[in-house]
Formats: sequence, C-alpha cells, structure tokens
Amino acid sequence: MRRVGAVDCGTNSIRLLIADVADGRLTDVHREMRIVRLGEGVDATGSFAAPAIERTRAALVEYAALLAEHDVATVRMVATSATRDAANREEFFAMTAEVLGAVVPGAVAEVITGTEEAALSFRGAVGELDSAGAPFVVVDLGGGSTEVVVGTAAGVEASYSANIGCVRLTERCLTTDPPTATEIADARAVVRDALDAVFEVVPVERAKTWVGVAGTMTTLAALAMNLPAYDSEAIHLSRVGFEDLLTVCEGLLGMTRRQRAALGPMHEGRVDVIGGGAIVVEELARALGGRAGIDELVVSEHDILDGIALSIA
Repeated sequence: MRRVGAVDCGTNSIRLLIADVADGRLTDVHREMRIVRLGEGVDATGSFAAPAIERTRAALVEYAALLAEHDVATVRMVATSATRDAANREEFFAMTAEVLGAVVPGAVAEVITGTEEAALSFRGAVGELDSAGAPFVVVDLGGGSTEVVVGTAAGVEASYSANIGCVRLTERCLTTDPPTATEIADARAVVRDALDAVFEVVPVERAKTWVGVAGTMTTLAALAMNLPAYDSEAIHLSRVGFEDLLTVCEGLLGMTRRQRAALGPMHEGRVDVIGGGAIVVEELARALGGRAGIDELVVSEHDILDGIALSIA
C-alpha cells in the first residue's frame, strides 16, 4: 500500500485528495475542495491577478500542512485551463514550488494539456462503472474548459478540450443579474460553436452512457434530487433524467444570485458562475440526446483528482 497526495488546481477551485493506493484502487484518507477562482479575469487580461494567486497560496499552505500531517511522501499537483492561458504563470509555479517543496522536496505544479486532462478525468470517472454501459462519454465541466472524452474501460478512444467553462462563459457573456435573454442567447451560440468543434473529433454518437464530473454537474444533480444540502454520497453515481436536468438548468438561469445562494446544495463559490455551467450542460444534453439517443446523466464524484492519484501509483 502506498499513500499519495493529489492536487487539482483549476480555474475555479483547488482540490486535495490524500489516498492509499493498493492494487490499482484508491481508499480515501482525506478529500476537500476550496473555491479560489485562480482564473478570475484571465479570459479578459491574459494574466493571473495577484489576489487570485494569493487566495490559491492560502489554500495550498493548508493543503501542505495536511500532506505533512498524513505522512504523504509523493504528491502530484496539476494545473489546467487558466494556467495554460496565463502569461504570468511562472509566478504561480514559483509559489507552488515554495509551498509544496517545503513538504515534499522538488514538488511543483505542472501544467497538463487538454488531452492529458481528459485522460485523467476519464480514468477517475469510469473506474466504478459497469463496463456494460460502455462506450462512455465523460464530460469534465470546469471553470475555464470542458473536456469531452469517449472510451471504454480499456481507455480513451477520442477526446477534445474546449475553451468553454462556467467561469469563462459567465465573464464573457452573462454580466446581468439575472442574465438577460440576449446574454443567454449569446452564451448558447458560444457553446454551440465550441461543441461543433468537439463533435468533429469525438464520436459521441457511439456512446451509451453520459458521465458528468466536477462541481457544476454534481450541484445540478443535488438540485434535481431536491437535496436539502450537498451530500456527496447521495450524489455519487446518481442518475438524472434530461427532463429534470433541463428544468433545473432553466430555473437557475432565471434566478438572481441571491436566490441561487439560498439553495441548500449551492456552494457560495458557484453562485455567480453556475448559470454559465448550466448552459453548457443544456447544450450537451440536447446534442447527446439527438446524436446518441442518451436520455440521462450519470454524475460521478470521482474525476480528474482520482485520476491524478492513480497516475502516481
């Protein structure tokens, strides 16, 4: 058995998994998530804002203390969409080297490509699923990008990383509270253009099961199930029919931020951006229904973070 640490730093959140690995399976020791909005403004400015780096540092310092407390000797930290796009990303790398290196000498964040991000997400998402449901189309909807992957238990067959995510789409299109019909229409056009490029590369029509991962997907599932609060055990591997899914998405787009914040399962860091995520999910549901005949979303709490941990082993 080997104890490993995995850190996933995305556009909106930074997450930690400490797990024991044996025979290719993970046993959680500690798992948590913080909203730090590292990618705030990156789509417009091309650079990380100093406060965003500092928020990320504060979270990573606490994660480093947990890694030390749990005697983790090996850690892998990956950074995704926002870090690929930021002109001043070396400031971010220097910070991660300082904080993580104090616990695990030589540790530093690494930027991974959209292709590797998709592969890690896929591996984490399908590990517990019945192979009879394959081929799977796994969608990792993040803050800055959305990875769409088709494959089986044997591995990835095709993938594409599209530059649409809940933070990026909100900052670009959805500025009013609640968003106007024109803003929503503009956002849908952006998403459809991006998905057209996805579908040229990824044969989603072959898929039998749609698996959604990351915070937008899990929150939508919690709302569809009318959970009074976020409950990861209830959410994990839950199934949401498209009728309920689209109803939840439309409802969120019609709400003010204050109304969204009052929803029991809603994390405060998702309140202002989940409308953008909801539009991506709606457009995916309509496309997958039409192209593959899929009529439900399977939601997994296991995703790229689990894939990162498994990649160490």
